[in-house]
Amino acid sequence: MKKKVTLAVLFSFVGICASAQTIVSTTPENRKVILEEFTGVNCTFCPDGHAIAQALQDNNPENIFLVNIHSGGYATPNGNQPDFRTQWGEAIDGQSGLAGYPAGTINRQNFPGQEQGNAGTTALGRGAWASAASTVLDQGSYVNVGVQAVLNVQTNTMVIDVEAYYTGNSPEATNKFNVAILQNNTLGAQVGGNMGDNYNHMHRLIDMVTGQWGVDITNTTAGSLYSNQFTYSIPADNNGIAIEVGELEVVVFVTETTQLIPSGSGTYPTITGLDNANDVNLRSIADVEATCASSVSPSINIQNLGQNEITSVEIAYDINGGTPQTYTWTGSLTSLQSTDIALPEIDFTPQATNTINASVANDDLNDNNQTSTSFDSSLETAGTIELTVTTDDYPQELSWEFRGSAGTVLESESYNANSGDEVTFEYTFNFDDDCITFSAFDSYGDGICCAYGEGGIELKDANGVVVYPFNGDYGSGFSVQFDSDGVLGLEDNSLATVNLYPNPTSSKLTISNVENATIEIYNILGQVMTIKTNTSNQETIDVSGFAAGAYMAKIFNAGVTTTKKFVVIK
Repeated sequence: MKKKVTLAVLFSFVGICASAQTIVSTTPENRKVILEEFTGVNCTFCPDGHAIAQALQDNNPENIFLVNIHSGGYATPNGNQPDFRTQWGEAIDGQSGLAGYPAGTINRQNFPGQEQGNAGTTALGRGAWASAASTVLDQGSYVNVGVQAVLNVQTNTMVIDVEAYYTGNSPEATNKFNVAILQNNTLGAQVGGNMGDNYNHMHRLIDMVTGQWGVDITNTTAGSLYSNQFTYSIPADNNGIAIEVGELEVVVFVTETTQLIPSGSGTYPTITGLDNANDVNLRSIADVEATCASSVSPSINIQNLGQNEITSVEIAYDINGGTPQTYTWTGSLTSLQSTDIALPEIDFTPQATNTINASVANDDLNDNNQTSTSFDSSLETAGTIELTVTTDDYPQELSWEFRGSAGTVLESESYNANSGDEVTFEYTFNFDDDCITFSAFDSYGDGICCAYGEGGIELKDANGVVVYPFNGDYGSGFSVQFDSDGVLGLEDNSLATVNLYPNPTSSKLTISNVENATIEIYNILGQVMTIKTNTSNQETIDVSGFAAGAYMAKIFNAGVTTTKKFVVIK
């Protein structure tokens, strides 16, 4: 079910023509830029637009303000993608006249000859944003716009004070004042972002306090002041995505009708209502997928619930009550801000269920200084693994691989457009005794099912142990580990008796029971060292010229593949 954010706003009209201003200057200023970017989680080139817009703001931090509006078809989520749309975005998108995504408007102004769509429209391609912004910044403004905001964590409300002082006459007798609420630092899927589900979404529009097109300013002549105060009750979520109160941003602007923006401004709210000066909240430990490894790299999330800025945090952590490890994080967290911290890898003795314990140093409130989470050891499987892959209507987006514990790619495959839509491929692989990781990737980020064909992947061993059930709804990709025992599960397997010796070796490697097979030798980087075809029952390979280290022998025969590891010593 799609949730709508309730517009919980109390309008307090306090002196529309007040006699004195407290936020803005009465001295004429140049225009400030409001860049509204139209984007979506399924837009491949939108991350490039985000980067261009962010660079413009970084170079003009007090003069350019960004509003990222998720709208249009590319903003419609697929599978488990987040829904960043709002009830306000489509109308703003619609009046821009855009012809594709990403698009953006600079102050909702037309720039002749630069339109992305038809002549006279306001949407611009990302390549035109810089020049349009520069033009606006060089122009004088007839109105100065300012905003201050205070967020009380006890009441979960934000009081927003705004002003617009007219240093000249507006061409319109009535203007509109708009207040937008944005959310920063939301991790989620983004096609083209190359970060899986951990793309960092910034300046994301979540609400319009003043409604679709703002509230009226009825005195727009030189020397007049519009001032107002809005009290915004912060909802818990937007479309099921939690609102982090410490990551909210406010952008305000004046419009002529619903289009041209003469100027605007923005701010981050001041936080009040915090009880303690110094309070680190250890919020969570990220879930750890089932693993057959004997070391993991935990990730925790901490939040500043204190009044003072946090610049360093000492963290202690262990697994299964073993020897604790310590790590000191350094950075900057102001009140209510949070961050994820990737902790250094820690060794442990695997159990069926393992527990990570983490804690931070004592501060003003110690009730929230420690937490724990559990994870399982991965499934034990036979050495023979069966992989079933059914493509969707875009097979060229799909690839997969198996990696051993040393990081070496043991098996891999990618497809192209000619591989066929919704075609099933079946593979059988034999793996040595090792901790194996299987990963699948979708370059578009929408998995291989649902909207564009009913594809999926299934992974099981020869004894029927299901490592990954048939599923294609995995977004940009997934990984799963299994503990191969190296014992082949098929009695009639043509490679069931393959043997490598001596192992380790310094000069010659003998591989037996490989008649009519193909043998490929790889180093740890995945580079092919030797290939032998049309083999006899027993093959001897000269490895005396190989550098010391681990190598993989991949043997193919009758549609079956087995992979064996060996070591060269000097």
